[in-house]
This record gives sequence, structure tokens and C-alpha cells, in this order.
Amino acid sequence: MRDSKALYNSKVFALVAFTALLFAFAPHIGAAAPFDEYDLPTIEDLYCVIIKDNDAQLLALEGGKVDMLGDIARISDIRRLSDNEKIDLYLAEGFHAFFLGLNLRKPPWDRVELRRSIWEVLDRKQIVRDVFGGYALPLFSFLPPASPYQAESPVGESNLEKARERLEKSGWRWSKKGVLIYPGQTKPIPRMKLMTPTAQVAPTTAEIAERICESMRGLGIPIETEPMDFSMMVSRLDRRDFDAYVIAWGLSRDPDSLYAFYHSSMDIEGGYNISGIKLPDLDEALEALKYAKDENEARAAAREAQKLLYEYVPQVPIYSRYYVTALRNDWENAVTSKYTTPDNVYSFLSLKHREDRKNFYWSLPEEPRNLNPMSAGSAYDWQVLSLIYESLLGTDPFTLEDIPWLAKSWRIETTDDGRERTRLFFVVREDIKWHDGKPFTAEDVKATIAFMRRHSIPRYYDNVKDIEDIKIQGDLVVITFSQRSFWYLHQIGGLPILPAHVLCNTEDWRSLSPDKLIGTGPFQFASYKPGEYVKLLKNNNYWRRAVR
Repeated sequence: MRDSKALYNSKVFALVAFTALLFAFAPHIGAAAPFDEYDLPTIEDLYCVIIKDNDAQLLALEGGKVDMLGDIARISDIRRLSDNEKIDLYLAEGFHAFFLGLNLRKPPWDRVELRRSIWEVLDRKQIVRDVFGGYALPLFSFLPPASPYQAESPVGESNLEKARERLEKSGWRWSKKGVLIYPGQTKPIPRMKLMTPTAQVAPTTAEIAERICESMRGLGIPIETEPMDFSMMVSRLDRRDFDAYVIAWGLSRDPDSLYAFYHSSMDIEGGYNISGIKLPDLDEALEALKYAKDENEARAAAREAQKLLYEYVPQVPIYSRYYVTALRNDWENAVTSKYTTPDNVYSFLSLKHREDRKNFYWSLPEEPRNLNPMSAGSAYDWQVLSLIYESLLGTDPFTLEDIPWLAKSWRIETTDDGRERTRLFFVVREDIKWHDGKPFTAEDVKATIAFMRRHSIPRYYDNVKDIEDIKIQGDLVVITFSQRSFWYLHQIGGLPILPAHVLCNTEDWRSLSPDKLIGTGPFQFASYKPGEYVKLLKNNNYWRRAVR
């Protein structure tokens, strides 16, 4: 997912620990395969095995019932697996960020001085030391440390006295029992809940949530954790039915998360502005970022937007950690880099078993919330869907540069007919078939984008809302926008493309069900048995076999 001077000391600590971990893992690190050398999976049957309990996941990996386990967070688990000669461990920086979120639509979170005080009382460095053994970074910014757009934070060390002093100056008082009293009121603020996944599914998240609540109670906020099924938690966040929550995000190389998380237009049901912040000056700065015309303008706008975010504190960043994935070493040719562990689509194009086994078992730590590519929002949904659907552009796992995928070439222009506008040109491949055997064409790209625009689908609203016109000429797709922006290429190039012949028969985007999961990816949907597994089958007509 680059370093910030504000985090220098904590980074040194974490990097020392990270280096020690690398030496500990060295005997079991597998070799990385160049992803462009492989074009068709050797895996015939891919099972995403649903195992929610953390200890059960480890036992399944150690016993050979699953081949790969990703998102390993507990230091005790890492040390345990590093001693297993049948398992390789992989680490990567990634673009991870973990936040405490607050519902700014209602008291007491509508008071910015309270949010700033919460920022100050949370001891992120202690969390990293105690929970992660140093293989994570305390996060004091709204972008992860790997991001080239991260701006330096004005706040660092935790300071309870300073936080209490700020509240007193703003008219807050404390009851005899030490509970905060909202300015101008006489009764203490009511008890609140902090939503978190269960300890069974996400043990480190549950532990951090408890620590956050403890720190907030020390400030006088009566709050306790509310553990729940992750899919239920996401549903309540979508409906804005919460007091507070903790959540981890896998972000992108671009700072587009700033607009998605904090622009007022994204505060819609299912939208990513979960906190509900709505401020004109912040909107203006985020719009300048979104519509930046080049790299220099984008960096300046990103700095200004983050400056305002540090002032308003719509969320409280907690930590950014390294990704750790375990893979049984009877599988070879995993694609890995400093940015990615083996749980990526390129690995599934290259993995090969030493004894030529054709079935692969990948641990899925949570039930998929839904397998509808138009509404799926969790990482668990996309663990499955990313192997079924593809985009116009890919990302080189070693350099993070754009690479051709469904589009074999592209270019970007800025037109000026009285106002500057961006125009994208994609030339799509002609040798691709959908899973049902029908040919993939430029019409499918147009139909997907038009469908997302027409239905104002929350997950993709920001990507497509500025499109003014889409034209196709043979295998060429030309997309004209009403504005000009440095980011349109990635916003459109990264969309999942669906078949026009499915979309034309779909009136309600919420109705896309597993029997309609028809993509171009290396695997196709076979079956889903709730509580047990999602099964995918090798796409024998996968287009990359014809690329070389």
C-alpha cells in the first residue's frame, strides 16, 4: 500500500521487530514466481473453506485440511507456524489501515474537541507492542505508511492530561462517578456501544476494541464493546445504526479512500462515508483531490485534505500492519512481492503442487456476506469474487504500475472545448469468452458502466457519476467525463466487468444471485454451502492461455 517523519521512532521499533521476524522465517520462505510466466491455473477445484475460529484455522492448516491461510495477525500464531517445516510464511507491507469510527450524526461525537481528545488518549504504540509484538505500525494518519500521499500528523504521543484539559476548556464536566457531562447539560452522557467482530473470528480486533473502550472510559466516556457477526456489523454500518465501531480496510495505492470515506456525497446507505462527516471546506479540499489534473496537483490536494482531517477527526486511526500469509510448501510458484503475499490472483495462475494435486483449499475466515459483485463490500466476499470477475487494467504486483488486462491498451487525454474534460480510450481484447462461452466485447464494458450509472449503485457511485458519454467503435471504448481528473483511469480501469447479456435481464441490481455469477476470470462459480465452503472450478477457456 513511504515513510512519514512523524512516525520515525515508532517505525524504527517496528522495522527492527519486522527484521527479526524475517530472520526467524528465513528457512521457510518460498521463492516467488514471475507472474507473467503463467497463464492457466493448474488447480482444477478451488475450495474457499469457511472456518471462523482462529485456532481451528491453524489446526486445519497444520493438518493439511487447508493449503493457505491469510491475514494472520496474532504473534503467537506466527511464531507457532514459523516452526512448522511444512509451512512457508510470507510477509508484505500492503495498504492496511485500522480505524476507530464514530457516528458524527448524533451526540456526543458531534463535538470535535471530544474526537480530538479520543485521538490523544489512545496509546497506539502500546497496542502495537502488546498485540502485534512490533510487526505493525502505530498509525497517526488517514493513509497507511506505505502510501506516497501520506501527510505528516501534528499529533503523536498519547496524553490523557492534555485531552482532559481540552475538554474542560470547551465546557465539559465530569459527574461524581467520573462520567463526562455534555456542555450545557446536567446529566452524564448515556452508555454507548462499540461494534466489533467477535473474538472467535477476529481475536486481535476484539482485543484492540477492548483496549480502546478502556482508554475511552478513562476519559469519562461510558462505552463497552458489542461483539457481533461481521456481516451483521457491516449491515448496521450500511444503515448507520451504530454509536462507534472498529474496522480494518485494505486500501489502494491511490488516496481515493479520502474522498470515499469523508466527502458528504458518500454519506448514503451503503456508502463509505460511515462517520457521516459533512463540512464544506473538507468537501472542497476532497474535490480538489478528486479532480486533480496531474501528480503535483494531486499531492498538494492530498496534503490539504489531510490537514483538515487532522483538525476534524472524523475517524481515529489506530495501526497499520504487515500482511502475513501461510502456505503449505508442497505448493510451488507463489507470486509474492514487498506489496503482496501469495493470496492473490497471480498466484492462482501459477501455483503448482509438487505431486500434481489439482484441488486447493483456501481458508475463508468468515461467511461471505453476499456474492453479488454490485453490492459486495467485505474482503471475504471479494476473496471469492476477485477470481471470477476481472477489470480492464491490472496492477503489477512488483511495481504497482498499471498493466493490460481485459484491455490490451489504453490512453488518457484532456480535452478543452471551453472546459477541461478527461477522455479515456480502452482497446479491449478480442480473444476472451465469458464463463458461459459467449464472447467478451466492448459492449460488455459499456453495459457494465451504464448499469452502474443508471442504478446509482452505492459501491460504484463515485467511480461513474462524472461520466458524460460512453461510445464504442469495434473493440474501442471511449469514455468522456464531465470533469478532468488524474484518477479516472484507475476508477474505471479497476471496475469489475459483467456480461451485457446478464445485465440486460437484470432489473434490480440487488437480485444478482450466485447462479448469475458469470465472469471472465480464471475460476468460475460452482456451488456455495453456507457454513462450509464456496467451490470454484477452473475456467478451461481462460483467455491468458492465448496471450503468449
